[in-house]
Amino acid sequence: MAPGGGEGGEAESLPYRIHDDPDPQKLENLRELTAKLGYKMKSTSTKGATARALNKLMEEVDGHREAKLVQTIALRSMMKAKYSTHNIGHFGLAFDYYTHFTSPIRRYPDTMVHRLLTRYQDGGRSANKNHYEELCEHCSDMEQIAQNAERDSIKYKMVEFMGEFVGEEFDAHISGVQSYGIYCEIDENHCEGLVPIRDLDGDYYDFDEKNFQLIGRRHHSCYQLGDPVRIRVAQANLERRQLDFVLADSAREERKPQHAKPQHAKGGKGKRRKR
Repeated sequence: MAPGGGEGGEAESLPYRIHDDPDPQKLENLRELTAKLGYKMKSTSTKGATARALNKLMEEVDGHREAKLVQTIALRSMMKAKYSTHNIGHFGLAFDYYTHFTSPIRRYPDTMVHRLLTRYQDGGRSANKNHYEELCEHCSDMEQIAQNAERDSIKYKMVEFMGEFVGEEFDAHISGVQSYGIYCEIDENHCEGLVPIRDLDGDYYDFDEKNFQLIGRRHHSCYQLGDPVRIRVAQANLERRQLDFVLADSAREERKPQHAKPQHAKGGKGKRRKR
């Protein structure tokens, strides 16, 4: 949606849905990682060029083993969309001007836009920008609270659902890597659980944060973001809203590094040991 013309050629105050450019450091990390995987992502200086480079990269990795890894890291480089009267465009949609106005019965920013459009259509003066910026900040904060509540409720029902499948095995992929273990998401139903590092095959593991992987120091077993795995549901703790997985016997074979080489942190940072 394009802005109107206020007094002196200035745009009338209006809440926009804005989405900033990707985080530069995270984008550079993505570029370095994909280079190790054999892909070349151009360095860019403009919003349009960055979007084209990302789209080209997504097309190139589509259908390959590392697709989930690259897609996940690219998604994590994105900034969070929010409401503001200070328009900077919407990177994700490639719009110079964008706002929400289609759901005034369920979303207050849409109601603000409806009221302001009616006001301007009737010849009214531009609304107080500072006042509406405060309202935008409030709406963005409430949106985050609502999303957190939604995430918690989904997690609760996820654990409740998986309680019926304790002991059963599923195909999954690694959806997160931390110093304390790997998060795995079941392909069939997208339920996510943790395989604690103490339950991985016997080895000392280094957490390679930059390359999103755990590397075994003795056997060089590798667990990297996006890798396919076979898991067994070990526990579903509804009170803690926590799913615990273990790797199925068929997935306990030594995993050799298939992606980036480990970048061991100095001073033992992030190193964990089994048992």
